[in-house]
Amino acid sequence: MGPEWIAIIALVALFVAGTVLPINMGALAYVAAWFVGVFALHMDEKEVLGGISADLVLTLIGVTYLFSIAKNNGTVDLIVSKAVQAVGGQVALIPWVMFAVTALLTAIGAASPAACAIIGPVALGFARRYKINPLMMGMFVVHGAQGGGFSPISIYGTITNSVMADVGYEGTEMGVFIASLAINTAMAVILFLALGGRQLMSERVDPAEAAGHIADDLHAGGQSVTVSGQGAGISTTTRALGVRRDHVLTLVAFAAVATTALAFDQNIGFVSITAAVVLAMLSPQQHKDAVKQIAWPTVLLVAGVSTYATILTEAGSPEYIGTWAAGLGIAAIGALVLCYVGGIVSAFASSTALLPVIIPIAVPLIVGGGVSPWAMAAALAVSSTIVDVSPFSTNGALMLANRPDTISEQAYYKQILNYAIIVTLVGPLLVWGILVLPGW
Repeated sequence: MGPEWIAIIALVALFVAGTVLPINMGALAYVAAWFVGVFALHMDEKEVLGGISADLVLTLIGVTYLFSIAKNNGTVDLIVSKAVQAVGGQVALIPWVMFAVTALLTAIGAASPAACAIIGPVALGFARRYKINPLMMGMFVVHGAQGGGFSPISIYGTITNSVMADVGYEGTEMGVFIASLAINTAMAVILFLALGGRQLMSERVDPAEAAGHIADDLHAGGQSVTVSGQGAGISTTTRALGVRRDHVLTLVAFAAVATTALAFDQNIGFVSITAAVVLAMLSPQQHKDAVKQIAWPTVLLVAGVSTYATILTEAGSPEYIGTWAAGLGIAAIGALVLCYVGGIVSAFASSTALLPVIIPIAVPLIVGGGVSPWAMAAALAVSSTIVDVSPFSTNGALMLANRPDTISEQAYYKQILNYAIIVTLVGPLLVWGILVLPGW
């Protein structure tokens, strides 16, 4: 058996084990990297550990540290409250507010499950009070998280852009982000039209009353919430929702990070952790525990999987699979196969873990000239995350856990499952048809 097959079999095994067992897939990936790298490929330990991207790890720590501070000082609560008040109590716009706020949270550095855990109770609380379809509301939250999840300063975006740079293709950041946001927005529009959104347009709610409900739901849903897999622990409390000095400073910090990193091409990891440290120094007692809320499970996950991705590359597995896909005769067909592989695997496993593995596999398709780098990266990124509506994923499970009492758990589970099946079967094809087939 060739080394490429040994590495592929070990990869499948760690994905299966990480899906079936409550073990961080990053830890499993480190074990697989050690066994395959040292005993099958005869690498030494330093070569195995050479696959860790210090830049990627620093960025994950920096952006999630900054988001933890925003959550601790009530800036997240303020964003949710002001967004609902801004629509003047129009019930039909509330699902879109939840979509937009969740997208904003992931775009500025929240782990996708963390954003869903914060906004999910608020959104589904509104669904119960104002008779909004709970499937629509729950899926709006998930699609919002995925829509904002590929901004250049987000976790998904950082991973995707780092992997693309490692394989020699840069400048895909905004293309991937816009594609993800556009497709997830399109999915939300379909849900809105299909699940009663138009009937809500004549309904109104008192904005002040809505603000009170937000505070209650953030308190009830955010106390000691813990999400596994890609996310991190969350602990929020009810706070006054007026604008305070620390809110303004935090919002300025986020704007400064985005401007400095994007307009002046500075390292996002250094910029975000600098902003977090400055905010922590201004209120040291308030933020003394913020470092504990950094998405450490995500850091372990990405560090371990990126290390194993290097082992895969050393074994020649991505080139082997990519050449096979390219050899199907038409590059676009190979891209479609990879989109479905990403979608199906991610529906049951970690999207964060899959991205560093599947993107290098597509390199032969890009090199062959059949698919543009940004379109291939965007297609794989969106196909691998749009399926996180699945009840087997952390995001889908969080929506199920916060279901309103107007629907039984079994009925809501079936609704989410049926929608997830549709998205898994149709989503990769839709993404491929929009991004790859036209030959952008």
